[in-house]
Amino acid sequence: MASDVFTKTLTDDRRSLAGWAVGATLAGIMYASFYPQLADGQMAEAVANYPEAMREAFRLEDLTSAAGYLGSSVFGLILPLIAMFYGAATGARAIAADEETGRLDLLLAHPISRTRFLLHRFAALTAGALVIAATILLGMLAIRSGAQLTSISVTQFAAQCTQLALLAIAFGGLAIGIGAATGRRALVFTVTAVIGVLAYALHAFAGQLGVGGARYLSPFHYYIGGEPLRHGMQWADATVLLAGAVLLVAAGALWFNRRDLNT
Repeated sequence: MASDVFTKTLTDDRRSLAGWAVGATLAGIMYASFYPQLADGQMAEAVANYPEAMREAFRLEDLTSAAGYLGSSVFGLILPLIAMFYGAATGARAIAADEETGRLDLLLAHPISRTRFLLHRFAALTAGALVIAATILLGMLAIRSGAQLTSISVTQFAAQCTQLALLAIAFGGLAIGIGAATGRRALVFTVTAVIGVLAYALHAFAGQLGVGGARYLSPFHYYIGGEPLRHGMQWADATVLLAGAVLLVAAGALWFNRRDLNT
């Protein structure tokens, strides 16, 4: 039954996962394809008139390089927010959705512990995040030459997509932890999404607010602060994201085992 939980979760979510993967990839490809039109410097000249605080917050200082453009738009705004919402939505379904419908009691009637059930749902979420990241990577590599993105190596693209998957896993861990403690799907998604948006704002505007050190509290700092598109895989940052997800899931498992389920 334990392995069936992981497999069945992925099978049941296959259409949703395909939608996330294709949608995120198409969004990334569309915006990445604009780079050749921006590389001539005209956009950079226009952005130079923006307030310095805005340029710094949205990473607009270097739009003429491929890494600078993708780091400010595609991988700096669009894809990380999609990853965050994927983690929030999928994590909210992992425990809380089945509990609200009364299906969780039936699933746990099989010979599987609550902890093992939760871990397999988390593993399915993790696998989904990796599928989405891999699909995005393939999309970026497919347009790499045509969109003049060859200054970014394959390994640098892979590093950024790996960090993207870890960001989704971190927010998924948060959602699963909250869902395991509350059993309320709407609450889980709302709280996780609000935390995600606030965390993004903290990462973007901490410097302008005079609390630059506070950006270290945001998962988005560990996702892109080390600039994987320029410097490759940031192992310390990746470890922080993964460790945070594991701790949140572990805390959720403790609550899950201690409380009475909603029926």
